[in-house]
Amino acid sequence: MASTNLTRTFTTPTNNKIWTLSFWIKRSKLSSAQFLFNTDGGNEEDRLSFNSGDGLVWFEQNSSAGTDADLTTNQVFRDTSGWYHIVLNRDSTQATASNRLKLYVNGSQVTSFATATYPSLNDNSRWNSAVLHEIGARNSTGYFDGSMSHIHFIDGTAYDASYFGETDANGVWKAKGGANVTYGTNGFFILKDSGSGTDQSGNGNNFTVGGTLTDTLDCPANVFATFNPLIYNPAQANYNPLFSNGNTTVASNTSVNAFSNARATLAMLSGKYYAEFKTTSSDTNMSIGLINYQSGFRSTNNWALNYQNDGAVSFEATGSIYINNSLSGTSFSGFTTGDIMQVAFDRTSEKVWLGKNGTWFNSGNPSNGTNELLNLSATIGNDEFWTFAVGMYHSVNEVWNANFGNGYFGTTAVASAGTNASGNGIFEYDVPTGYTALCTKGLNGE
Repeated sequence: MASTNLTRTFTTPTNNKIWTLSFWIKRSKLSSAQFLFNTDGGNEEDRLSFNSGDGLVWFEQNSSAGTDADLTTNQVFRDTSGWYHIVLNRDSTQATASNRLKLYVNGSQVTSFATATYPSLNDNSRWNSAVLHEIGARNSTGYFDGSMSHIHFIDGTAYDASYFGETDANGVWKAKGGANVTYGTNGFFILKDSGSGTDQSGNGNNFTVGGTLTDTLDCPANVFATFNPLIYNPAQANYNPLFSNGNTTVASNTSVNAFSNARATLAMLSGKYYAEFKTTSSDTNMSIGLINYQSGFRSTNNWALNYQNDGAVSFEATGSIYINNSLSGTSFSGFTTGDIMQVAFDRTSEKVWLGKNGTWFNSGNPSNGTNELLNLSATIGNDEFWTFAVGMYHSVNEVWNANFGNGYFGTTAVASAGTNASGNGIFEYDVPTGYTALCTKGLNGE
């Protein structure tokens, strides 16, 4: 939603002293002010946002530009690999001030705040009044960079998090299939199954979409891998790559002369996994491969994927292959602009197949386990978590678009989805039999 917002002008509410907002989000960009929910601006407005320190802030500003309410969490929200469930309820009729605003994250009430200013008794909020409301930005600026799902708003009732989520058998907080709530006049339920502002509460309180909403299979029930912006070389922070499109696109930082790599958020200890990568560049320094998640970082600016000697495999654009910083005797025909590279990794047998544009190198057949390009049984330890990775050289404009199963290369959908017996993910080409996307259901064998 990095340049997208949703808007709707509310009508006279059931009760704008009492309401509940529940939603799921997956963050992409950190350390910048980003707005989630906002009323129409001016001196008087209500808004929910992340601040530049990654704290969550609910702020109510009155017509004199003074503060009616301000909850700013001590907790920071820097996980870009999973989804957060956030519930905010407001009931200014409560006699105890701290009961007038309640915030829940992943089922637990937040009680530690850097700032805690509560509404006065029986105060009406700007949110849920008959003004323009906005989701994903503030007056078409400060866009939220990430994904949003299952947005419920309830007009007239303060519900806690248990109405919208529950703990599963593994102790993980998950969304309920349907919330047993009364929505009230301005209530709505959007972004449940598709990228649209259509209200599914039955109220018909639809939102207008500004920009483009992109559907994603990545959801609270099945989290897909993306590139991880939190894995970087702390000794050379300025050399880190640039991330976009929900962290499925990674680009070089052309202002520096250095090598770098980006790895996925989820890692593999066993099982069979498939991913696709497409480049819009033709530089010979580009590479794709696999990396040990515990692999260390170089103190120099040569943080190339093929430079890692403590657990990495690098398939170079030239066709060369490096294993732990050593040139392998195996090679392939290489890749260039527009090629879709396929990687099939059997973590259990430690075999790797590499393909290009629908054809596996070395006459490989991942489905029956034959003619792999590499066998890493002598390289990978049984207790090592490995993941997909890409490499680049920063002084050249290089871009990698990963399809970990969401069905897109950047903002472009796959041209014609291949078969996928696992049911996890949408890919350009057929997923080998027995393989799955790198996602939580895939990791759990679902």
